[in-house]
This record gives sequence, C-alpha cells and structure tokens, in this order.
Amino acid sequence: MLAVGRMVGGCEGSGRRFMEIRPHKTLSNARRAAMERKNGVIVVDLQGGFTQWKHGSLALPGTGEEYERRAERATIRLRDMGFLPFGRQDWHPVDHMSFAANHAGKNPMNVILTVDGRTQVLWPAHCVQDTESARVLIDNNLFLAIVRKGQDPRFDSYSAFRDDGGEETEMENVLVANDVGPLVIFGLATDCCVKATALDARLYESRGRHCKNAVQRN
Repeated sequence: MLAVGRMVGGCEGSGRRFMEIRPHKTLSNARRAAMERKNGVIVVDLQGGFTQWKHGSLALPGTGEEYERRAERATIRLRDMGFLPFGRQDWHPVDHMSFAANHAGKNPMNVILTVDGRTQVLWPAHCVQDTESARVLIDNNLFLAIVRKGQDPRFDSYSAFRDDGGEETEMENVLVANDVGPLVIFGLATDCCVKATALDARLYESRGRHCKNAVQRN
C-alpha cells in the first residue's frame, strides 16, 4: 500500500504541525514502469554538410562554430541532468537519388516525380559517407549511440526513425534497449529533419512504446 501525506494544522497553541497519512491505491505495474523510464535526447544532423562553419553544401543560417559549441554545451547539460544522449547522422551513398547531380539537367531545389509516384526535392550532394561533410561535429563520445539514416540510395530520409520508403532505422530499438521515455529533440533543421523525427516519436508512443513527448528546438 502506498501512502501519501499532506501537512495539516497541529494542536491549538502548540505551533506544531504533523503529517496526515492517507492510504492510496497501489500503482499499476505499467504506471510504475512509466515513472521509472529514462529521459532521452536526440541530437539531429549536427554535421558539416549542414553548417556554415564547415562550408556545407546545405549550410543553414546561423550555423557557425559558435552554434556547434552551444549545441554541444546543451547536450552536455542534458546528459549531466540524467538525459541519455543519442545522435542521428545523415549517411548517404554518392549515388543517392536525392542528389541533383545524379539527374541529368536537374539542379538543386528542383522537384521530380519518382518512378513510384512520389515527389522528391533534389539537393546538392551532402553528408556523403566517409567524407568531412558527413562527420558529426559534436564530441561523439557524448552519445550512447549514433544512428545512421539515408543509406538506401532509393529513398530520402528525414526522420531519425525511418526513411521515406518506410524502412526503419535502429533508433527505436536503441531507445527501447535503453528504456527511454520522454524525449528532447533538437538540431538541424527544425522545419525538416527535427520536425519529422518529432512526429515519428509520437508514432513511437502510439505503438505503446516509451516515448511520451517530443520537444523541438533550434
């Protein structure tokens, strides 16, 4: 039996207070497990290809060296608060279908129709496997795991959880293995990969997994 207490007044004139103990229902196993789950943080695509600091081909405004330093400090603070840190890494083959260079006569930001009827924005080549563009800039030792995505040349991949073809990454398995519950999600870029990751984190919750909420941050 779990007891919960509240402070109530003491005897008249005594100036003392005492705890009134009230019985409460025993927590269900599911609720107790939920309370015991760990907080996690997913740092999305802090890579050279997306930063002005490294002159990335898809560099976002305000992503100089100081941005990377602030992101690293934020990750350290969250880790020190007990959050389990995980990274997400774009890891494209050179022949990836989203690269404009792989489509004759096309330029970055052109939109094409794929053979299976999907619309696809074309990007400059970025985060190609084993290049500086693909390197995660934050100290990799901060992360319990770095989950790669975008490795299938046929599909783009914005979410940390799956690609556009529906193929799941290892992110969900990693979170489940570490008993992660609520998530903080931040990185590059809020309106694209961070947003897609946050939305899929809600699907992760709806399947009865651990995630309770996802927070987007720049």
